[in-house]
Amino acid sequence: MRVLLSTYGSRGSVEPMAGLAVRLQELGAQVRVCAPPDEEFAKRLAEVGVETVGMGRPVRALVSSVTPGSAVGLAQRAAELMTEQFETVAAAAAGCDALVVTGPLPVAAGARSVAEKLGIRSVHASHQPVSLPSPYRRPPVRRGQPVPPETVDNRTLWDEDARIAHTMFGEALNTHRASAGLPPVDNIRDYAFSDRPWLATDPVLSPWQPTDLGVVQTGAWAVADERPLPDALAAFLDAGTAPVYVGFGSTPMGAPQEIARVTIEAIRAQGRRAVVFRGWADLDLIDDHDDCFVVGEVNHQALFRRVAAVVHHGSAGTTTTAAGAGAPQVVVPQGAADQPYWAGRVAGLGIGAAHDGPAPTVDSLSAALDVALDPGTRARATDVAGTIRTDGATVAAKLLLDAVG
Repeated sequence: MRVLLSTYGSRGSVEPMAGLAVRLQELGAQVRVCAPPDEEFAKRLAEVGVETVGMGRPVRALVSSVTPGSAVGLAQRAAELMTEQFETVAAAAAGCDALVVTGPLPVAAGARSVAEKLGIRSVHASHQPVSLPSPYRRPPVRRGQPVPPETVDNRTLWDEDARIAHTMFGEALNTHRASAGLPPVDNIRDYAFSDRPWLATDPVLSPWQPTDLGVVQTGAWAVADERPLPDALAAFLDAGTAPVYVGFGSTPMGAPQEIARVTIEAIRAQGRRAVVFRGWADLDLIDDHDDCFVVGEVNHQALFRRVAAVVHHGSAGTTTTAAGAGAPQVVVPQGAADQPYWAGRVAGLGIGAAHDGPAPTVDSLSAALDVALDPGTRARATDVAGTIRTDGATVAAKLLLDAVG
């Protein structure tokens, strides 16, 4: 059986696809992954033995050039991504039995159209729940397209979201579909998601309340990371009490030096050492004191088991990894999509603190660390860690192979 996985996004989009690809290969499938051509993604997929096809422009350079919340250039980027589906993904999917896709709406809708044209099974997967229509929450705001502020009914808001999405992307999709000999669709969002999307999140961290949409929750997808920690990092960890980790993953930040200063000073105020993850924010040390250590690409599963707390931006991947390691968390959400959701889940479960707003001060971050470093929070995080599922990718792989087979 041949399977194509397609995604477009940051490391948080690529890493789960690596997890699913590994499990599919273990079950005998031939797998390749269409992903952004960033060098770090290609290297990571090669490390786990997955064939990669580059798709679109590198993500890191793209997100670093976009003003947060701005819709400038959105139509052009969406058109490029949609064209990539009908060209690059279509070519990679030729001869495949199934296509699993995740990513922004133009990617998801274009990829499903490709599968429709080829007559193969397609699955839309989401690594966070906030974009899936639900009467229990409001839809996220689409760039440059705010919903009417006077509307409070969630179902009405989701209907308006579908209308906005089709206005933004429907014409481009139907132009491509016409060229491929496919009929037009009148609701691009619901077409992209299908009536049975997969939700690749942990059911304890992210419980899905049943709706009219037939969501299949598989558990989060991850690769079991067996890489040893670098010798210098291991020596730093061994040299004193457990440090606090701070990192913002694949989120660029406008003032990395100030963020580094604030976070390190707040950590020092707690009498703790710090491990600083460079990431796309390009965080670095603020002085040459020996109580801080900077890292690049590293095994976060192993590292998080050695720290006192994890300060991060609130991505699905980092939240799940920290929860699985039993590490208390401080979530400082930087985006308006799923990051505030994960911050709320961490606080609601009692496994950490949600920082109010994306720009911490020494005082505000110190207050959040007071919560995270409390022994009761550590005890709760340890308890929750024992409930986090590790078989999500295996569940999804078996579901796909059973459905196709």
